[in-house]
Amino acid sequence: MKKPVYLFHEGHLDDKALLGNKGANLCEMTRLGLPVPPGFVITTKACVEFFKRGSRFPENLQEEYLKALRYVETQTGQEFCNPARPLLLSVRSGASVSMPGMMDTVLNLGMNDAIVEGMIRQTHNSRFVYDTYRRFIQMFAEVVLGKDRHAYERILSDYKQTHRYESDLELDAQDLKSIVEKFKNVAEVPSDPHTQLRMAIEAVFSSWYTLRAVRYREYNDIPNDLGTAVNVQAMVFGNFGRSSGTGVAFTRNPATGEHVFYGEYLEQAEGEDVVSGVRTPKSLDQLSEQMPEMYTQLYEIQQKLERHYHDMQDLEFTIQEGKLYILQTRTGKRTAKAAVRIAIEMVREGLITEKDALLRVDAEQMNYFLHPMIDPEAPQTVIAQGLPASPGVAQGKVVFSADEAEDLAAQGEKVVLVRHETTPEDIHGMKAAQGILTKLGGMTSHAAVVARGMGKCCVAGCDELIIDYDQERVRTRQHVIKKMDLITVDGSSGKVMLGKVATIEAHADQDFQTLLHWADRYRHLHIRANAETPEDAQKACDLGAEGIGLCRTEHMFFAAERIDTMRSMILSETQKERQMYLGRLFEFQKADMQDLFKVMTGHPVTIRLLDPPLHEFLPQNKTDIQALANRLGRGYDKVKQRIEALFEVNPMLGFRGCRIALVYPEITRMQTKAVITAALEAQEEGAQVYPEIMVPLVATARELRFIRQEIETTANRVFEEYKASVAYRIGTMMEVPRACLRADTLAPLAEFMSFGTNDLTQMTFGFSRDDVGKFLPAYLEHETLKNDPFVILDQRGVGELIRLAIGKSRPINPNMEYGICGEHGGNARSIRFCHHVGFHYVSCSPYRVPVARIAAAQASIETMKKQLHPKG
Repeated sequence: MKKPVYLFHEGHLDDKALLGNKGANLCEMTRLGLPVPPGFVITTKACVEFFKRGSRFPENLQEEYLKALRYVETQTGQEFCNPARPLLLSVRSGASVSMPGMMDTVLNLGMNDAIVEGMIRQTHNSRFVYDTYRRFIQMFAEVVLGKDRHAYERILSDYKQTHRYESDLELDAQDLKSIVEKFKNVAEVPSDPHTQLRMAIEAVFSSWYTLRAVRYREYNDIPNDLGTAVNVQAMVFGNFGRSSGTGVAFTRNPATGEHVFYGEYLEQAEGEDVVSGVRTPKSLDQLSEQMPEMYTQLYEIQQKLERHYHDMQDLEFTIQEGKLYILQTRTGKRTAKAAVRIAIEMVREGLITEKDALLRVDAEQMNYFLHPMIDPEAPQTVIAQGLPASPGVAQGKVVFSADEAEDLAAQGEKVVLVRHETTPEDIHGMKAAQGILTKLGGMTSHAAVVARGMGKCCVAGCDELIIDYDQERVRTRQHVIKKMDLITVDGSSGKVMLGKVATIEAHADQDFQTLLHWADRYRHLHIRANAETPEDAQKACDLGAEGIGLCRTEHMFFAAERIDTMRSMILSETQKERQMYLGRLFEFQKADMQDLFKVMTGHPVTIRLLDPPLHEFLPQNKTDIQALANRLGRGYDKVKQRIEALFEVNPMLGFRGCRIALVYPEITRMQTKAVITAALEAQEEGAQVYPEIMVPLVATARELRFIRQEIETTANRVFEEYKASVAYRIGTMMEVPRACLRADTLAPLAEFMSFGTNDLTQMTFGFSRDDVGKFLPAYLEHETLKNDPFVILDQRGVGELIRLAIGKSRPINPNMEYGICGEHGGNARSIRFCHHVGFHYVSCSPYRVPVARIAAAQASIETMKKQLHPKG
């Protein structure tokens, strides 16, 4: 195996895959000459090898890390296991992709009773030593031995209550010594420091596969085979005394993006106290008042780090008796609003380019700018005020456990997760909840950091909440909120409100508009929207859509005043009767199309012919069938008999799409007449119209040839009637695998091919999208599939069919235009695929248009970068 251990001065920033994100950054800061406690990194490759060997160390690993440990001893002047000048260690995880709080850490490793006595003689600070010892015992027992942390918290809480202490800082050395003895009775921690070290490294490796870490990787699309590095570092102590402390800082505000040095710290504390949220920290402004020299030094370091990394940094620091140490830096997690503002301002500051700025934002996070916020004019009953940890609005029913949040969300309930503080074990509930509310913790607590990364609303540090898990209720000064009561949480203001509060559309954000303008400059893909109503079309235009890529004409018939006409047409017994009802539907359809053409003037509008099975328009239960028969003036038995005749065992593979057009060509003629007539009349009123008629569910060239002839014949009749014409195009929706395999035969008959990836995915996998929920979770859990193929396009299967179709059709028809109109058209990863295979456009829901614009630009920029640096 390649060298398994690297000292901090041996590693490089470019080695993140090997050293992990944290380890590579520690190495980089060491090379920059920053005050980093010495240490070494055990590589991710060693972790992968550990699992390959059945959770046993690689052969030379122990020998190598002991050699590195001796170097750390020479650097610090301290010695591991030596009570006279003891060296304590921190053992931390560090994957190549930042996974905050998801894996394990052990601090103060190397302590036992003899070391404790030696430290007391050396420091003359017995309170600090016993405080450090009780922290070590608890952390080692939790992380390495798997003991429940609540047992330790209960001992501490009971002791403070018995002695009427309000905070941990009131505990003196004798108190802490007594607590240590009680802690020892919970679990037996090995006294040999070398045994402790080996077990801690094994535990950190093993934490790669904890449930919370696996879930985090699932939520964030991180591969499972990367492994974690282990960072072993000399301890420094923020809990040493009054001139010591620890904190977390950001080079810019991670919630708003404002260019201010931002963060929190705690006196006489270790790093876990800040990020865990067990104590509410102070702002850095207070540090500047209490320790101005430390603040100045920290400020200069954060400036240096941001200039070096060209990105907003999240750093952890410790002050031990007036000496500053930097324990970590990483690219800071940020809200969508902050991400955009930081990217824009860094371009203006000359730190990055426009292309860099576009790659810095998460396209999926841009939904933040498109969703409602609290209406300032709406009545509000504010029941509590906390810290605005992650912006947005969450409205839902109160739950008190992560499991319950996940279960209820799966049933369709909107919930708000309320906790004292969150821990990594709550990750699944945080994901499922609309928002998170915590009593403890600050802006850098676990709840805040994870919520911001997820784009979830969060209010933290809401001290006035009195949460009773047993009674499943929370009390404020004037209110009692029970489980399943409805509340509103505003992560932008920190307010917690009773009931559901009115919201308004998100405000236009100038920075976001600037980013979208840059995206349009660099993207090659056109962005269209799926829309049937003028309102949706206008919203799509407002959000930057360049046309309609899918108008589902059947949606125009579901309105109350139209559905019975549609049903009468379906139930018609003669062609003459059917033509009468088609005449009425023509008027509806023409009016709707005309409105669409006017809204989308200058842009293409792709109209799909009738697609769903006819039975979907008809009632199924006896009461509704009787009501329909009464309204239509027909006998119940006749109506029921006709409905039964249309029944299908597998309707998604049945009488739908182009098959309807072949059996009832008069429906296609009506729809074509409506489209062409509407286009001519809209054109006469001054609109620039570009109609496109799309034939769904085609499998053979003969199907398409037959329907194309019907469309062309009908269009020509309309042109003759109006003594005018309009340019239009005919294309096919590629939804059937056979169509992809025989795309060369379809190419002469179509001007465009739009891939309907919802159905194409169903038919390629043989999965019913309506029933897949019964077994897909097991597929994802066992990694039989890495992603839900209905959310992220299956590039190896469905994608291969798409590549094949393009490869076969393009030589036959070089002017063919390709697009996508399935749900995947709004998914950032799927859009990258569309760019790479040479699509002309993607089409998505109106509110996904900005996401698609940015994702398309990112795909173009990534391609340009690869062409410039093919090996990078």
